Amino acid sequence: MAESRTQDDLPPGYQPHIGATRQYMRDIILGVNDGLVSTFLLVSAVVGGGLDSTDVLLTGIAGAIAGMISMSVGEYIATKSQEEVFEAEIALEKEHLIHFRQHEKDQLHDMLSDVGLEGDDLDQVVEIIDANDTAMLGMHAALEFGIVDTERRSPIAAAIFSGLLFLAGALPSVVPFAFISDTGTALLVAGILSGIGLVIVGAVKTMHTGKSPVLSALENLALGLGGGVLAYFVGRAFDSLIAR
Repeated sequence: MAESRTQDDLPPGYQPHIGATRQYMRDIILGVNDGLVSTFLLVSAVVGGGLDSTDVLLTGIAGAIAGMISMSVGEYIATKSQEEVFEAEIALEKEHLIHFRQHEKDQLHDMLSDVGLEGDDLDQVVEIIDANDTAMLGMHAALEFGIVDTERRSPIAAAIFSGLLFLAGALPSVVPFAFISDTGTALLVAGILSGIGLVIVGAVKTMHTGKSPVLSALENLALGLGGGVLAYFVGRAFDSLIAR
């Protein structure tokens, strides 16, 4: 069996792929960013609505815990459901390969043709793969359903990433209200801390995308703080029109 290549085996100048965490990038970015944005919007709205610092702190803590649990449960259920669909598709594909081999072989021929193989090369590759049941199943799983074992996600890992990072993202909006009694000042501090977090997340995600970290950071900052301003004025409108 061939040994897996290490970083030392790579040729000079070769840029490796992200690796084992690639399939969890969505959970990582979504978790921390959602914690930063949604919690800041929440505290902005209730500050605008006239709540005092203690009430805002309680609201923020409740929102952070609720968000963490909701994100964890949601990602667990969604990822588990996706994995169950994959397993069902693979089980059905195994049946197809037993009872409808020629049809599956023709499908493979068409799919490999779509990715650029043609002529004798195409026919030869199809014959080689068709001669190996494991390879045949793997190729159909990858080309027909987009299922690659190294890209599959653990429901538990997805839940942990999403939930804990949501909580981490929520902290900058909550902590200031534990130490600052003036809600305006606390909200300003929360906005600064959340803004720093949004800039960092926006910039860090470009490490693996090749995009401009400055533009990504500014985009993330504008969206998050813009939402916070809107939420604040919604709270003010509620306080003026309904709460009084």
